[in-house]
Amino acid sequence: MSEDFVYLASASPRRRQLLEQIGVAFELRPVEIDERRRPAELPADYVVRVARAKAGKCWTSVAGGGAERPVLAADTTVVLGGEVFGKPGNRAAALDMLATLSGRTHTVITGVAVRFGEELKTALAVSEVTFRATTAREREAYCATDEPLDKAGSYAIQGLGAVFIEYLGGSYSAVMGLPLLETSALLRRFGIPAWLDGEPGRP
Repeated sequence: MSEDFVYLASASPRRRQLLEQIGVAFELRPVEIDERRRPAELPADYVVRVARAKAGKCWTSVAGGGAERPVLAADTTVVLGGEVFGKPGNRAAALDMLATLSGRTHTVITGVAVRFGEELKTALAVSEVTFRATTAREREAYCATDEPLDKAGSYAIQGLGAVFIEYLGGSYSAVMGLPLLETSALLRRFGIPAWLDGEPGRP
């Protein structure tokens, strides 16, 4: 592996794909934390706090092994009418979310955190996504694929759920789960190059 790599505190295949897209080498170090939203916590504060917590827990783990590379973490949520839509617990919850999003515009908020030693930097990306009106039959067919079950808001913009999306304002990669503009800028501050800065890294 290249010496210029990060520890990725995530098991998300979308985040792996996006890092590979910009030539950033990484080593997977997923962590589990309590991701429940606190009472009255603003959605933007929530995703940044969770991203920071993931980065912190991962850093504690890798630093114990003498790590000398930064840790990257992120968290994404969907917001509509002040309500936060995380990952659905089951198909019924996914169907409810998709019905609520049908024909409406919602906000996708992604927080990113990079930690190295005692230094921790964060960034935030906010996007707007409009769903076309969907039918109950379409939503049921989509949920039958199981694609929505591990996605915030119960859909994947890069997957089959793309057929529901009428408009995107903001960052496509942020809606996927890792805003590449903000992420590459953060990593550059820690000396991790993207493809613009040299040869693409591969894990």
